[in-house]
Amino acid sequence: MNEPAIRVESASKRYVKYDDTPMLVTRLARLRSRTTRSPLWAVREVSFDAAQGEVLGVIGRNGSGKSTLLRMLAGVTAPTEGRVTVRGRVAPLIAVGVGFHQELTGRENVYINGTVLGLSRRQIDQRFDEVVEFAEIAEFIDTPVKFYSSGMFVRLGFAVSVAADPDVLIVDEVLSVGDIGFQMKCVDRMAQIQRSGATIVVVSHNMAAIRNLCQRTVVLHDGEVRHDGDTEQAISLYHRLLAEERDLDERDSHAAVHSSDRDFDLRANIERFDLLGPDGSPTRHLASSDEAVFVVEARFVAPVEGPLFGITVFSGSGVQVYGEATGWWDRKTYRPGDVLRATIRMRMCLASGTYSCSVGLATKEGVPVAPQAPPVILYVAGRNGVNGLTDLGAQFELAVDEGAWPPGRSN
Repeated sequence: MNEPAIRVESASKRYVKYDDTPMLVTRLARLRSRTTRSPLWAVREVSFDAAQGEVLGVIGRNGSGKSTLLRMLAGVTAPTEGRVTVRGRVAPLIAVGVGFHQELTGRENVYINGTVLGLSRRQIDQRFDEVVEFAEIAEFIDTPVKFYSSGMFVRLGFAVSVAADPDVLIVDEVLSVGDIGFQMKCVDRMAQIQRSGATIVVVSHNMAAIRNLCQRTVVLHDGEVRHDGDTEQAISLYHRLLAEERDLDERDSHAAVHSSDRDFDLRANIERFDLLGPDGSPTRHLASSDEAVFVVEARFVAPVEGPLFGITVFSGSGVQVYGEATGWWDRKTYRPGDVLRATIRMRMCLASGTYSCSVGLATKEGVPVAPQAPPVILYVAGRNGVNGLTDLGAQFELAVDEGAWPPGRSN
């Protein structure tokens, strides 16, 4: 039985957190400034294996421990507890410009980084032109890297890493700073590296990239593994965790916002707003061909006649993609204690990406009667090749008129 390329056994990493009393406070109180120290566990009891030739995804919100885990895999830091074993030559790309000397040229940094990755001078000589061509910076190769843009840093760093023929390639979010053309080239190169038998660990907030590259994904949350398995299930859990975090923020802010909003007429509370998948269970992951089913429940605390539900869909960057209110006039008057349940169905004809959906309850005159429920954050898996926000389902029809060549020549 082959040993795994990566084995992480109950690995934990502890840092020391320093908390200083603000200087202004201490001066006003005529006290000495004191520094208190407390342990901070960035990663706790993490365990998983990665087989040779596997592409493993790692996702999680900011602060979940992803960067700490990658540093342990790269050998930059050691676990406080547990063990991390990585077999073979490791090529880490975990930060923009990591390992680059700012005052040296791109050429000099290629040789330095290649040596660090275990290549001999002769091997670097043989692969130098390939590195420069892949990085697309030939005209700047003898320029000090302190003048490079972040995109140039990443292109050169990735080119050196993959030229080292690594057994394990670790790629962090840094690839997101490159243009789309370079990202596609990197994905193709990683596929070649995988076919050669190398193991790849990919960390990204780009769920489309994770979905396309990785069949297996680890979800980190608060330094712990919350999922290790199917990528689509991992993406769904990731968005549920994002929604839970946002729910807490919304609850903290709702009381202050609505208590100061004199125009808000509180007559109901939205107690449930959820998304169901094709099998009827709650989810945060849909294919663009799936029917999205949103379930809303509102409990009334004051009489309301003919309330309306409205739903709005936003892109990950906050652009409104769609919005509509219920298309019926409900003449019923709801009294305190009544619960209204609504089902909203729609086709998510969207390109791949993260979206948020918000729902509201208002009178037929459009006056809000309930605090807005925390949004549902979900990932839509769209068709490959579709860009933008919506999938309009273009149909391509081709017709060819065969003409004589060169012009004027008869058949």
